[in-house]
Amino acid sequence: MFDTSLKTYGEDVFSEREMRAHLPKDVAAKLIATMRESRSLDPSIADAVAHGMKEWALSRGATHFTHWFQPMTGGTAEKHDAFLEPAGIAQAVQKFSGRNLIGGETDASSFPSGGLRSTFEARGYTAWDPTSPAFIKRHSNGATLCIPTAFCSYTGEALDMKTPLLRSMQAVARATSRLMEKFGREPSHVTITLGAEQEYFLIDRSFYLKRPDLLQTGRTVFGAAPAKHQQLDDHYFGAIRPRVLKFMTEVEERLWALGIPAKTRHNEVAPAQFELAPMFEDQNLAVDHNMLVMETLRQTAEAHGLVCLLHEKPFEGVNGSGKHCNWSIAYGDKNLLSPGDNPRDNAIFLTFLSAVIRAIDLHADMLRFSTAGAGNDHRLGANEAPPAIISIFLGDELSSVMREIETGEKQEGAHRDRASAMKVGVDTLPPLPRDTTDRNRTSPFAFTGNKFEFRAPGSSQNCAASQTVLNTIVAESLDAICDKLEKRGGDFNSELQLLLQRLIKKHKRVLFSGDGYGDEWPREAARRGLPNLRDTPAAIAPLDDPANRELFSRYGVLSASEMSSRREIASADYASRILIEGKVALEIARSMIRPVVADEFSRLATAIGQAKRDGLKVGLRGLGALSQKLGAGLDDLHVKCERLDKAIAKGEPAAIRKTMDALRNTVDRLELLVDDGKWPLPKYRQMLFVY
Repeated sequence: MFDTSLKTYGEDVFSEREMRAHLPKDVAAKLIATMRESRSLDPSIADAVAHGMKEWALSRGATHFTHWFQPMTGGTAEKHDAFLEPAGIAQAVQKFSGRNLIGGETDASSFPSGGLRSTFEARGYTAWDPTSPAFIKRHSNGATLCIPTAFCSYTGEALDMKTPLLRSMQAVARATSRLMEKFGREPSHVTITLGAEQEYFLIDRSFYLKRPDLLQTGRTVFGAAPAKHQQLDDHYFGAIRPRVLKFMTEVEERLWALGIPAKTRHNEVAPAQFELAPMFEDQNLAVDHNMLVMETLRQTAEAHGLVCLLHEKPFEGVNGSGKHCNWSIAYGDKNLLSPGDNPRDNAIFLTFLSAVIRAIDLHADMLRFSTAGAGNDHRLGANEAPPAIISIFLGDELSSVMREIETGEKQEGAHRDRASAMKVGVDTLPPLPRDTTDRNRTSPFAFTGNKFEFRAPGSSQNCAASQTVLNTIVAESLDAICDKLEKRGGDFNSELQLLLQRLIKKHKRVLFSGDGYGDEWPREAARRGLPNLRDTPAAIAPLDDPANRELFSRYGVLSASEMSSRREIASADYASRILIEGKVALEIARSMIRPVVADEFSRLATAIGQAKRDGLKVGLRGLGALSQKLGAGLDDLHVKCERLDKAIAKGEPAAIRKTMDALRNTVDRLELLVDDGKWPLPKYRQMLFVY
């Protein structure tokens, strides 16, 4: 099978190979240059590209085309148009023009716009992104040519996740080139890379269909913890069950056909939890590919009688699911986050490392915003998930290097054969092993050798949000360093040493190597002045900060109105999701749980009465105790349903969440008392272990 997969890898992608095969030589060269180097597209080649792309798509079985885009719903969107066009009575031809390729029109008012578009202002536009190749999506009834596009309003505002990402990539590329010029480097192409590790749960579809909460919210609002779940650590990296392995194999086959380099598959820590990890790719392409990964996981699971749950916390009491975003940046063929073999390369590495530290310290609030969401609120700070406090883990070796630069003194215990502290551009970094740091799973932002791993994004979230923020704040830090260097005279290495020394001293508060789950860390973070934005309402508030608005506007990533729209969309999405969860919980409690508990209580009462009439004395104590617990639980259930009903009527998310949690405690206790065969919902011990 592996050899076959290699032969078919990327077969459903309009790749450079297919461009050369289906386009005139000069047209293919221009389009490939646009893709590789982000050059402006030559509009004169649009018709030729469209024709060649159509011929290729038809040869692959496609009957329709669509502009595939990423609105601010967190998912993707598409509207299919047939290649078919009438050519007379009962006659038709297959057409696809440059105009069809470059742009399209859709209803902007029907997508979240946060006030950028009114209901009566419907016009929106999709615009081809030639840096991400077209591909074919297959389904049981055929195939569709998908053209990755940006999505904007009639007045030009970004209504999607891709447009700000592309803008931020340009911003960090410009700032990187500016700094590299200071180091005397020849102009080269800047590449931002991303590797997005995707966690998910699988459960049997029969259980899913019996859980209204999973159907409508993606998570279980009720469910008592089973006696065994992940305490024994026996699921992590364990042998993959045949049914799941068959599913994973088909997922990989589909992804490989789309040119998505799915590399790793394994069991995650929680039972029924798994992970898929790809190789690194260009950031924009990696974001597109991750959206396809999520869609492929869901669709393939359905074909195997399973359901893929991408919610951040589908099951209470066990690990949630994240999307670990591994970010790096390169200049030409040089990874700027890798130590070099000479003093100048090491100076570049330490400068970029310091720039990232400064960026995270100054703009942790915006990075936290990029992970905000009702689902992620249940996960951040829990087992195997980073806390809501944004900090950086560097590992012992690099932490020692940074302290040497800051203090000018050699650090005791540093594993280096050198008598004095390191000086930028003069001494070389010590020989470092390939993996220069240990792993710290409690850190939300960890340096892992030649990249940073941002662990806070949720499993269902679009990577574009966090990557857009990260690119922008790093661009600002790189420019700030350039500004300082340009104002200073004298020896470059000495000035850089002094600048980095000041940067580290000023921003070292964001460096933390300890246990992010520990009770002491929030107190320590507060002493350091680090923000702790624990829930979504707090996490989206930084969008109102004038300084943040000025920053993103200055770099052309998001205008003030675009930031306001995202603030409104995030707030409305959060409130809607909490309200839906509250209503689902109330409906289940009243129409599914209460009748069963009442029947059980009535049955016991009848049995107790009959036993007394029969003059029986044995068993009455047990029946009576159970009856008391069920009766008290039934009363408590009624009271808490009433409270939740009132909270829903008021529409206040915080009150809904609080009363939902209280109701859950009651329902989960009752689950352990009611006859197992009569409990109306599949239990955790079934869903997590039967798949």
